[in-house]
Amino acid sequence: QVNVAIRSSLQSLREKIEQLRELLLRAVSTRQITQLEGDRRQNLVDELLTRHRQLEASYRNEGPEPDMSRSSLMAGGAKRGVTNPWLLEESEETRGLGFDELRQQQRRIIEEQDAGLDALSSIISRQKQMGQEIGNELDEQN
Repeated sequence: QVNVAIRSSLQSLREKIEQLRELLLRAVSTRQITQLEGDRRQNLVDELLTRHRQLEASYRNEGPEPDMSRSSLMAGGAKRGVTNPWLLEESEETRGLGFDELRQQQRRIIEEQDAGLDALSSIISRQKQMGQEIGNELDEQN
């Protein structure tokens, strides 16, 4: 009964991975997500498929020892350049700060970004105005 349940679960997992892949292709082709996000998600689906293959090999007693495959399935860290953010060291800027202090820091950073965006917006507006004035001057000269 356990073997039947495992085989059924593995087959279900495989089908769901294929559904994810199809949905991802559809989302990229209809431009619901950007190509960069599609690539990122494709890497995640590929990693999931690799872990599925490892599970199947472990079930059939192929490949590494079961303890090794279990640890590799649950291992965090870098794989193909993808890192687990929960395993990274906390930065010096946020180390020792409480929740409220982190929120204040986040608000301050957002305010600085907003100010930068406002400045950029005014510069772009001015350049647009200058371009229109140059275009009008050219029309007059012609």
